[in-house]
Amino acid sequence: MGEGHRRSELRRRRLRNALWGLFIGDALAMPAHWYYNIENIPKVFGGEIRGYVDPPHPHEESFMVGMTYEPDVEKAKHLGRPYDILHEHARFYRTRYSTLQIRSTEQESEHGNPVPGLEERFHYHHGLKAGENTLGAHLVRVLMRTVIRQGRYDQNAFLEGFIEHLTTPGKNRDPYTEIYIRRWFENYSRGFPAHACAELQRNSWSIGSHGGIIRPLVISTLAESAYQGLGLAIEHQNLTHRSENVASALGVLTPLHSSLLEGGDPRRTISRFAQHIHLPHVTGEDLFTAYRDHNGPGNIPKEDMWKFHTMLTGTPFDLDRLIQDHSESEVVRNLFATACYPEHGLPLLLYFAQNCNVDVEKTLLANTNAGGDNVHRGMVLGLIVGAANNEIPSHLMQGLVAFEELKTEIADFTEIALSGRGI
Repeated sequence: MGEGHRRSELRRRRLRNALWGLFIGDALAMPAHWYYNIENIPKVFGGEIRGYVDPPHPHEESFMVGMTYEPDVEKAKHLGRPYDILHEHARFYRTRYSTLQIRSTEQESEHGNPVPGLEERFHYHHGLKAGENTLGAHLVRVLMRTVIRQGRYDQNAFLEGFIEHLTTPGKNRDPYTEIYIRRWFENYSRGFPAHACAELQRNSWSIGSHGGIIRPLVISTLAESAYQGLGLAIEHQNLTHRSENVASALGVLTPLHSSLLEGGDPRRTISRFAQHIHLPHVTGEDLFTAYRDHNGPGNIPKEDMWKFHTMLTGTPFDLDRLIQDHSESEVVRNLFATACYPEHGLPLLLYFAQNCNVDVEKTLLANTNAGGDNVHRGMVLGLIVGAANNEIPSHLMQGLVAFEELKTEIADFTEIALSGRGI
């Protein structure tokens, strides 16, 4: 067996494992998604989460009810463009074409947002079952299937699949529709070209989120080099997330992921690329305090939010020193916020990987039990720890509800990536 064949087989195994890691990280984290008070997780689940479980009802901290979706219905009808992306889940949202029947009458203490009474605080993934994937992971599958059908990446084919998946009743069982999707379809309803519907981070701070990293990191694996992969990743990112913070995170994660797929020593590789990160000036606890003081992040002036999320320290991130000097309880939430922002989530997910010795199951469970935006952070983390390992625990793969379909899609996508003809 030649060296070229061995390298190809290693990349094939690592890429399959990375994709499995994405779907596992998502499904494990789903039940504890958006629990900011990590003490609530063992209270609700009877201890730490150790595998796939159903999402509970009620979700004490849920503020999904009343999130807005305001498409231009008349303009969309005139253009012949579909605008309903919520379907049976519209009852949870404040829209221009449906009536919100659940009132928010209280305030949640962790994040300061208005919430309804306890029995009407529906879980963000209400109705999903143990081992099911969220909408973010299903949109990765939409991307993979378009690549498989076309034999290569085509951004127009992806956008068509993206629109079809979200506007076809019954295709999306997940109630939680991220803000980037809602803003994208609002722009689409107004007549924007599909490739230019992404909202700007400067207009909506949550566009700079982990959700913008996932698909670009997947699509970068079609390239033959990290250099080309980063360009491909950022081009795909801009279809849905026009965010400086997302692009910065991809600048670290794309070459890191590529190096792991090529068989780089996981711990040394992660430490080396972590040095390219600069940490946020505002710690996680200070960020949450600001949210509470303003009765929710939506009340913080835009210029202040921009500074919160873009002011970084001048020194490189020393990941190994962080692990040596700080306990997990000091790192999670206190130093790094568990919210959806890459300037906190990127160093946090690398911390989980390194602190758990890049063990797939331990790492993804640590992320799960940290709560916050563990779902989207977990998909990125799954891609990293999957790419760092030659084996994935079989019970984690087989415990996924879509195991059989994913097995075929992952294998087919991987072969296109290895063919060198995927772009």
